[in-house]
Amino acid sequence: MRKIGGQILLLLQSGTLKLLVLAGIILLVWGTFAPVGTLVWWLSQSSESLGIKKNLTKKLPRDNRSLKVNKSENIDCYIVFLPGVGDFSANQLTPGEEFFLNKLEQIHRNCVTVRDVFPYSAANESLGGRRFLAPLWSAAEKADGWFSNTDVVIKIRNLWRFAISADNRYGDIYNLGIADAIVDRMNAVYPLSKRPKQGLKLILVGTSGGVQVALGAASYLEQWLDAQLIVVSIGGDFDGEKGFDVVDHVYQLVGCRDWIEDISQIVFASRWPITVGSPFNQARRQGRYTVLNTGPHTHSGSRGYFGTTKIGQGQTTYVELTLKKVNKLPIWSNQNQQQ
Repeated sequence: MRKIGGQILLLLQSGTLKLLVLAGIILLVWGTFAPVGTLVWWLSQSSESLGIKKNLTKKLPRDNRSLKVNKSENIDCYIVFLPGVGDFSANQLTPGEEFFLNKLEQIHRNCVTVRDVFPYSAANESLGGRRFLAPLWSAAEKADGWFSNTDVVIKIRNLWRFAISADNRYGDIYNLGIADAIVDRMNAVYPLSKRPKQGLKLILVGTSGGVQVALGAASYLEQWLDAQLIVVSIGGDFDGEKGFDVVDHVYQLVGCRDWIEDISQIVFASRWPITVGSPFNQARRQGRYTVLNTGPHTHSGSRGYFGTTKIGQGQTTYVELTLKKVNKLPIWSNQNQQQ
């Protein structure tokens, strides 16, 4: 017994456990106040800014990214990328994510990519923006050495936004804000008023918690846009309620070493096989939900879906393997498909 007690004492003195205990406390406290920011944002909006009176032709600041497509081409496809819970802002894409989106834009000449939607803010504002706690987020994001572990604070904060998106009480408000941000940034990259007559294809590509937010926003996007809605989940986590009743198809790409993706299958009862009436299970029975294995990917990091490390002794990187899998999906125009 004394030996066990001594081991527990040593564990309590370790920095890792202290960090986990602190994270747990923050997680519980944060859960109480997480919806407040969403409610404050809601009260500060007008009917037009909320999308109740949607005006898709309003003038918006253009995306400062130089597009790699010829503007004279027929753009009828938008690829909106929604990053994972570890992100600090909408423009904090990793080199692997940038490579992935650049390649999609080069291969599919009728598509443009939208990269500046931050799925963990209803106002689409980065953590370093005009926020009361902006100094805290900036410090956590820039910390190095042992203090680099403090980025768990950002993940905890973003996880609560993931939870709000899935929540039946506050989710509709939060997801409305994200949908509004998606349409605004689509308009900024390439004006929606110039879309071709044959229709619009909107591909929401998400990873980690970004997929839940994409599905949550889908109901509003379906109302506002005459578009084919497709969700591509790359190791994403989501409940089985939001979005499945309006999207045309959800593709779930999963690496064989990604155990994080399994958690949402356990946590959310709507994804259990016995809940046959859930939107998720209905979509699966109707053939609108497809699971595909991507290979030896982990959830994140250098061997994650957007990792730039080479696989084994070969020349292919993890992100190139992800790109290959996405390009094989039956969602692209035949004339733009390249294997």
